[in-house]
Amino acid sequence: MANSKIDTYIGFCIKSGKISIGSGAIATLKGGVKLLVLDGTAAKNSKRLALKFKNRFNCPLIICKSGFERVVNREGAKIAAIRDEELSKAILQNSDDNYELYTEGSI
Repeated sequence: MANSKIDTYIGFCIKSGKISIGSGAIATLKGGVKLLVLDGTAAKNSKRLALKFKNRFNCPLIICKSGFERVVNREGAKIAAIRDEELSKAILQNSDDNYELYTEGSI
């Protein structure tokens, strides 16, 4: 499967260190989260936690329908917080069939 633009932008976030992967890593953040990405296969409790983070950081939340673990290159990863404003905007502007905007928020 070919990488989408969003997958590429998430890869840029990983290389630049502007992403926190996992609920534990996100819970330690004080602010600066511009976008949350949730795996579409996440359990109900993970979705509830993602909404809690979304409200805490007042940022948009998108759902990755498939292949999230492959994109972030971490087995078992269900949620990620992107902390780069420009890359977050680029991800939101280049939505495709694999990513769906779940809730709005300010960047």
